[in-house]
Amino acid sequence: MSPSNKAVSLNQPIQPTGAGPWLPVPGSRTDERLSDFVDHAGELVSAQQRMQGLLSAVVALAEDLSLEAVLHRVVDSACHLLHAEYGALGVIGSDRALSHFITVGIDEELARKIGPLPTGHGVLGLLIRDPKPLRLHDLSQHPDAYGFPKNHPPMKSFLGVPVRVRDVVFGNLYLTQKRGGDDFTDEDEELAEALAAAAGVAIENAKLYDDARRRTAWLQACMDVTGKMMGDEETLEGLNGGLDLIAARALRESSSDLALILVQEDTSNLYRIAGAAGNLAPQWVGRLLSFDSVEIDTVLATGKAALIEDASSALGGGEGLVAGRLLVIDLSARGTHHGLLVLQRERASGTFSTTDMEMGPVFGSHVTLALELARAHRMREQIAVFSDRDRIARDLHDLVIQRLFAAGLSIQSLRRFITDDSAARTIQTVTAELDETIRELRNTIYSLSDSETGKELLSSRVLQTVRSGTQSLPFVPLLTLTGPIDAIRDEETALNILAVITEGLSNAVRHSGAESIRVSVSVEDGFVCVVIQDNGTGFIVPPPGNGLSNMEYRARTLGGTFEVSSSPETGTALTWRAPVF
Repeated sequence: MSPSNKAVSLNQPIQPTGAGPWLPVPGSRTDERLSDFVDHAGELVSAQQRMQGLLSAVVALAEDLSLEAVLHRVVDSACHLLHAEYGALGVIGSDRALSHFITVGIDEELARKIGPLPTGHGVLGLLIRDPKPLRLHDLSQHPDAYGFPKNHPPMKSFLGVPVRVRDVVFGNLYLTQKRGGDDFTDEDEELAEALAAAAGVAIENAKLYDDARRRTAWLQACMDVTGKMMGDEETLEGLNGGLDLIAARALRESSSDLALILVQEDTSNLYRIAGAAGNLAPQWVGRLLSFDSVEIDTVLATGKAALIEDASSALGGGEGLVAGRLLVIDLSARGTHHGLLVLQRERASGTFSTTDMEMGPVFGSHVTLALELARAHRMREQIAVFSDRDRIARDLHDLVIQRLFAAGLSIQSLRRFITDDSAARTIQTVTAELDETIRELRNTIYSLSDSETGKELLSSRVLQTVRSGTQSLPFVPLLTLTGPIDAIRDEETALNILAVITEGLSNAVRHSGAESIRVSVSVEDGFVCVVIQDNGTGFIVPPPGNGLSNMEYRARTLGGTFEVSSSPETGTALTWRAPVF
């Protein structure tokens, strides 16, 4: 058979002649192999892209050492890598609930409408109890589903994996609503676990960096506060003797919402708030608190910081206080106790870190030592002033009073030569004025001599108390001092006077809305009288609290009286009297 008559099988590919390309017949085995090759090549490209995305995400985690930034970058990278619309990272707290919750995909306005962040209920809590990867087709159909709050966006597909730091579950990574409506796959779960493992390393490094940074910041705060307290005396007085400076710096370094410095009034559990910082500080300065708990006893006994979970109960549910946690720090050094530093933080801001609890007492001991050094410096200066006052007192007594007395006798001797009644009355008036001047000089000499005991003059302490209690006001109160105030030698009486001024001013500042406040302290006829008057709104029914009852109790203890006069038209006047000398 000639070549031209040779039969051709229809199942065999036709081999073209010439230099043209070889074309496979559709449906042939070669075509199937080529299709398989193309499919495998697509899978390889997809796998390569996913690995490249994972590597990019891991590299991105190392771009910032800030813990907050690393946590946000973990969630953002996971959403981008696994094509999820929403992502979150829940940090597990000491109480096995979510202490911190970072989200991606929900803007601030929507988050505000949704309300409080989750704390670990439902499926989120399941991952806390059983930290294993979890994939769901429909999040809402799971038996442990807790439901979504109002205004929450719809979420169906779900993938959650634990994030471990040194074999300890730090938190969980949550991804929901995969783009395109698909479910998360096995490959997605593997990528999420790989990213979570890399995130654990990055989080650990960020925590170490954050810990070192915070410790450095606390030490820098110790040096800054100590330097300022040993500096300008006038600046220190403007900062309430350094207490407001201490509170403000502790507030800043601990990221707290409120900082209070409590000074114990006596051997009981009654504390006076002597310094404060934060938005609510003006509402607290000068108040008296009964601050008693097992944690406080531990702080005083060991010098270590203590954490109190319920701030509102510990501080008596103070006005404007937001529920949260308290960190209590002892202000002691070398056996000298200056009070307690109390830091308050809202629950939404998380708990205090281990670094804060360790560095807080270090800060407290440094600033307490600075207070002691500042007080020793003031005492040295006062000794020099007291010595000079002693010399002045001797000179006044030995020279000035004797000369005035002699001048008075000489003027009185002139009366026998004068018959005119008008001239006689003039001599009598001049003599009376000289006698009054001599009495005032004797009171001054007594005050100057009494200051040799090394105590600060009561008039100076009253001035400092008024400054401290009204520093938040936009106006300057009027202070009047009358009589030999500095001659009051009983320290208990002096402390009660200062406490009454503090409590009265605190009530006026917080409640009256006054445009002027007058404070008067006078000593006359064996009694000291303190009057605090404002032109505010007044009241018909006394406001709740222990302020007025405390002032009445102090007066009754000393055998004195306390009166309150108030009306919406005239404002409020507090009159406190107690015997002295």
